[in-house]
Amino acid sequence: MDLGSVIIAVAGVAGTLGGSFLAQRAAERAKRREIELVRGHEEVREGLLLRRDCYGELNRDARQFTTALHRFLHVLRERGAEDADRAELEEAKRAHRDAYSRAQMIVPDEVLASASEVNKALSGLYGRVRRLERDEPEPGETREAALRAQAEIWDLLRDMRTVMRRDLGVTSAPLPAQPSGRTRAVR
Repeated sequence: MDLGSVIIAVAGVAGTLGGSFLAQRAAERAKRREIELVRGHEEVREGLLLRRDCYGELNRDARQFTTALHRFLHVLRERGAEDADRAELEEAKRAHRDAYSRAQMIVPDEVLASASEVNKALSGLYGRVRRLERDEPEPGETREAALRAQAEIWDLLRDMRTVMRRDLGVTSAPLPAQPSGRTRAVR
């Protein structure tokens, strides 16, 4: 056997082994990219599910707090609040506070801005309602004004729901218009 034949044989074996090695490395890289892609899709899906659950909870609890405030105002007008009425209002407030606190850590800024408007309106109305109950209203605070403010919260809730649904991709409805002169502050 001459030296040329040995070199050709070694080159052939090295090429075969090298080709197998390179093919294996390419397959491993492709598999890693595939795994990363799948993980990325899973993270997006999990984030979407987390936001959806958070949105459902926040929407439900904000609506229940709004309804509890409305009911409490009517109770004040009809007979005066009792401990059970106060407890129901406090439970609705607590549930909303918990849902809003959770949302502050999960939702994107645009949704949080809308949720903040709702939270601010609900907190303000709650303060008015409690002052009315104690017969210590601030100037201009009446049951009628509180009922009007409570009715306006439904528009804020509708806007918040629209922003949430757009973020989830379940609607293409336009985003709510901002009232002139106001900017959404995240609270």
